[in-house]
This record gives sequence, C-alpha cells and structure tokens, in this order.
Amino acid sequence: MAGNTRRGCPRDPTELFWACTVLALQGFGGVLAVAQRELVERRRWLTREQFLQDWAVAQVLPGPNVVNLALMIGARHLCWRGAAAALGGMLPLPLALLLVLAAAFAQVDHHPVAQGALRGMGAVAAGLVMGSAPRLAPALRGHPLGGPGCVQLTSAAFVSIAWLRWPLLWVLLPLGGIGWVWAAWALKRQRP
Repeated sequence: MAGNTRRGCPRDPTELFWACTVLALQGFGGVLAVAQRELVERRRWLTREQFLQDWAVAQVLPGPNVVNLALMIGARHLCWRGAAAALGGMLPLPLALLLVLAAAFAQVDHHPVAQGALRGMGAVAAGLVMGSAPRLAPALRGHPLGGPGCVQLTSAAFVSIAWLRWPLLWVLLPLGGIGWVWAAWALKRQRP
C-alpha cells in the first residue's frame, strides 16, 4: 500500500511548529479526520497503524487528544525541542482565534441562526469522525485482536456511550482493561 508507506519525519522544530499550527487551525470539532489526513496521508510522518496506536494513547492521556499526539510525535523525532515546538504550534494561534470567535459569538449567541449553526457544526464534526473510520479500518488488520475483536470492543464502546449514555470513564476503564488484557493474551499466543 503506497499510502501506508512511511516517508519521513519532521526535519526540524520549525517544520513541526508550522505543521502543528496548520493542524490546530483545521481541527474544528473533527480533529481525528484532519490529523489522520495531515499526518498519515499528506506528510506521511506516520503509517496508519502508527497513527492508530498513537491516537489510542493520546486519547487516554489527560488533555486534548491532538495536543497529546503532537507532543508524542515531537518528542519522538526531535526530543524536548520537538515537544516544545509541537506545543507551541498547537496553542497560541488557535487560542487567539478562539478568543476572537468567542467574543464575536457572545454578541449573537441568543439568535436562532447562531444556534442552528452550532447544531449543524456538531453534525459535521460527527460526520468527519465517522468518515475517518473507513480509511483507518484497514490498519486494524494487523492488530492482535483481529477485525472481529476490534469490532466487538468498538461496538461495546459505541452502545455504552451513545445508547446507554454511560460516562466515558465508566466505559474507558473496563473496556480499555479488557482490550489491554485481551491484546496481551493474543500477543503472547502469537510468540513461538
């Protein structure tokens, strides 16, 4: 798969800073889709498999997922300078933009058109996340749980959160624990 071949990594902290700034400025709600496209398909700093593994770790760490991911990539390739560049790229410009948008929205937040726009953006963000699934699913072929195991855990998480409306922590701890033990057992069985 040509789209899955790793080409390189950030050459220096400046390149990483600007890549993270661009990524952060695109990440309105549906950051998973944007991060996957930017880091796997466009820059090819990660393979799909690496992206899925790193994204999983980024999700269980405290803080914004994409910031955690950027910090991991920066530290992996450029040590502390990379982590600092990634964090610097992720925060200042998006923060400034957010403050401007928040001030502007405060002037119109009561208007029905503004409320409708927010609801529409929520639907778009959900669509972006769901649209990433088909592109990332092939990377699960090599996962120790295999396709059926991944589908079972994904389905259990979806039902628990979307239908049963359980808090994320109540879902993450038991399903994450089950996934960890199951994957460790599967990896142990694969060893000769």
